[in-house]
Amino acid sequence: MTQPVLSWALPLALAMLALAMVFTLVRLLRGPSAQDRVLALDCMYLNGMLLMLVLGMLYASNHYFEAALLVALFGFVGSTAMAKFLLRGEVIE
Repeated sequence: MTQPVLSWALPLALAMLALAMVFTLVRLLRGPSAQDRVLALDCMYLNGMLLMLVLGMLYASNHYFEAALLVALFGFVGSTAMAKFLLRGEVIE
């Protein structure tokens, strides 16, 4: 059984994370430079990972935590590849 604070805090956290993802999507689409877009993509995968963690707490399921781990792993690899591409113009040497 969830505690009284978690009964309203988890849906509030979900709403705030979804709003942060919307704002990040706007920056991803409008960003004046490629670096802004990479930063927005990095922030978006971080917000997605946190969204998965909050869903895992809300539904008390381990599957969401595993999905959050995969999102973190793929997001790190993706943002590293994008940063390397922006610095050198190639990902694989």
